[in-house]
Formats: sequence, structure tokens, C-alpha cells
Amino acid sequence: MNIKINRQGSIESFDIPFQSTTLLKALFYIKQQEDNSLTFSSNCRSGVCGTCAVRVNGKEVLACSYNYQEGDLVEPLAYHEVQRDLKVNKQKVRETLKNSKAWLQSSQQAEITQEQVELTQKQTDCILCDSCYSSCPVLELNPNFIGPFALTRAYRYTADPREGNIQSIVDTIQTNGIWDCTLCGNCTEVCPQGIDPKMDITMLRGTSSQFGYNDPNFQAMDFGFGGF
Repeated sequence: MNIKINRQGSIESFDIPFQSTTLLKALFYIKQQEDNSLTFSSNCRSGVCGTCAVRVNGKEVLACSYNYQEGDLVEPLAYHEVQRDLKVNKQKVRETLKNSKAWLQSSQQAEITQEQVELTQKQTDCILCDSCYSSCPVLELNPNFIGPFALTRAYRYTADPREGNIQSIVDTIQTNGIWDCTLCGNCTEVCPQGIDPKMDITMLRGTSSQFGYNDPNFQAMDFGFGGF
């Protein structure tokens, strides 16, 4: 079988002498048997750590979980500095956590029910693969957009009863944040953990409204009444 790899803008083809198995296994075969300069990231090989995330035919996948197909085009994650071949620098995305204040701001004692635990349990399953960030079309137009990765983490803390200063988080995610999202759902589609950033951002919009915020683009919308 044949797969193609985007290496700094140059598309190279490689023949894999076995039937479809995980993409990560194919990448290791290429590195060990065809071209030892091929560079990519991997760690657990079990779909747990998120290190091996790449794009295949324009969609984000974990190389250790995806079974490659004939003619697949493998590329590095989008909106990341490409260090070499499929290896990217993820530091920029980690910085979005700081920009969104996605951590406990002011703790308070609270009795937490099982229902409240389950409310944000899925968000804590994030494996930092950056697939959601890479899939977001907003970043193509606005590189300062906080992104789904940090916004879903921000939701996790605004929904936490132990957070005593929700507004501190809400205030931070207004600019280049929740209102810039198009709610396209790409982030939700590619998340290997089944997290739903689209819904988390929708919930954050509702919380923001409680603090007096609204969509700044609303006033600029044309509803066909411009002449009245």
C-alpha cells in the first residue's frame, strides 16, 4: 500500500509492504526501513497521550489509532510551528490556557454531588493532542483566537461549584474567545476523547450572558431592515 507524507511542503510517497494497520506502525516502518530522517512524535502507542496526532486527508487523527488507507496524505497539525516533517511545537497552544485563565481562580468550599462531577467529567479526559485546535477554521483568519482547547477547559472551571470567581474567567474569554467561534463543530468531530467543545462554548455564552455580555457581532448583523 502507498501513503504520502507532506514534508515541509514536499509530498513524498512511500510503499508499505503490509495491509492496512495503524498509521504509526507504517511511520515506524518508513523510518526504520526506508528513510531514517523521517521525523514524527509518538509515546504511548495506545491512544492515551495524544502525542502522535497528525492530519490525514485534512482531518485530525491519532496515528496510533488510525488504520491507514491506500493513498492517504499525512500532514502535520495545522496552526502549529512545524519543527520537522510531522513533528510540531505545541507550546503556543499551551499558552492559550494562560490567556483564558482556565484554572481555579478562587476556591470556595462546596458540597459536590455526583451529578455535578459528571457535568465536567468528560472535559477532564482531554489528552492534549491539539486535534481540536488544528481543526478550527477560525484560526486561519484570527491567529489570536483562544481556540476550543482552552475554551472547553474554561467551561470546566466555570461549571465547578468550587470556583468562587467565575466572572474572572468569563471576563477573559470575551475578546478572541467565545463570540469568535462559528460553532462549526469541527473540534467536536475530531476529538478522540469524545469531548464536545462546541457545546462547552455554547454553555460559556450562556454564562457570559448572565454577567451582562452578548455577541458583539449582533449589532452589525443585517436583518433586512437597513432602510427603516
